[in-house]
Amino acid sequence: MHLFYAPGLTDEQTFTLNPDESHHAVRVLRLNPGNEIILVNGRGGWYHSRIAHPDPKACTVEIIRHSHDIGKPPYHLHIAIAPTKQIDRYEWFLEKTTEIGISEITPIICEHSERKDVKTDRQMRIVIAAMKQSLKAFHPIIHEPVSFKNFMKNSIPGVKTIAHCQAGNKLWLNEIIHPNEPVTILIGPEGDFSDKEIAAATENGYLPITLGSSRMRTETAGVVACHTISWVCREF
Repeated sequence: MHLFYAPGLTDEQTFTLNPDESHHAVRVLRLNPGNEIILVNGRGGWYHSRIAHPDPKACTVEIIRHSHDIGKPPYHLHIAIAPTKQIDRYEWFLEKTTEIGISEITPIICEHSERKDVKTDRQMRIVIAAMKQSLKAFHPIIHEPVSFKNFMKNSIPGVKTIAHCQAGNKLWLNEIIHPNEPVTILIGPEGDFSDKEIAAATENGYLPITLGSSRMRTETAGVVACHTISWVCREF
């Protein structure tokens, strides 16, 4: 069954696909009236539908039935991560964490960051494609890039953690995660967080965590953190 992205879709009886999805349905897949498809709204809504009017610029579909929370993780995970110098590595992180299950992603610009900007619209295209590929109806919220300093000003609920490479006592995620409690994890750039940033995070209640004995690339650490939360929370 073909999946199409339908942001904003709730409980309507009919829906008109955007121009890109309409073109894909009508010109690429050559779908005809009566052909059945799945619409997903990115918030967990899964809509079994059929083509009503195959216009290549505004394809109209009829909703047959729908379900909610398809692919939505049973936990709330927010990873704030420094985009990598090689953008393809960061985009790999976006793709894989979407497939595993993540609620929010914020690109943070740190003192040691080698990349200072990322395009939000491209990030969205990647997570939408990953959602559809993994047969989910939920994709993470992608926030605009923000400086580490300004991120520290945000009021963050739940457990707040920071994964850094400096020596010291650190906790494992399974030691601090609890059911129904949101989790935020900070992942630094290739050069790690600065001493000043680690101190600022600690002062703001972020707990130092370990992801294992190996020194990981930024994007690897992000995927490992996401998978660990998914694994720890599997029985919640």
